Amino acid sequence: MTIEEVQKEIISDFAVYEDWMDKYTYLIELGNELQPIDPAFKVDQNLIRGCQSRVWLQQRMEGDLLYFDAESDALIVKGLVALLMKVFSGRTPQEIIDAEPYFIDEIGLKQHLSPTRSNGLMAMVKQIKLYAIAYKQILSQKK
Repeated sequence: MTIEEVQKEIISDFAVYEDWMDKYTYLIELGNELQPIDPAFKVDQNLIRGCQSRVWLQQRMEGDLLYFDAESDALIVKGLVALLMKVFSGRTPQEIIDAEPYFIDEIGLKQHLSPTRSNGLMAMVKQIKLYAIAYKQILSQKK
């Protein structure tokens, strides 16, 4: 599935719920499905700055694809992390750089998250894109 297809699927999944309490419940369910990261990666250098809760983001390259593992200590934020992993993990650095995560606005997250959670979500997206830029440079140097 392309990033575009995944985003459309997320929008469709959230459209099923009319009430924001149901959408929050769904976000929590997504977060509960997220695999916990190895405790060895729960270090300061993997913490996302700008998040009110603690979010750890670990990255790795496998071939030409960039994978992310992430975890949060807050239920709703863990769901947000799960959405971002669904969209960005297992992609080429260029796909991540080029992707515009429009699903965030489409499902109403910016309007329904507290300002601190919204800022944290954008900080996660920014960090994912920064990793993609760094890995793209590493890959280009290898060629």
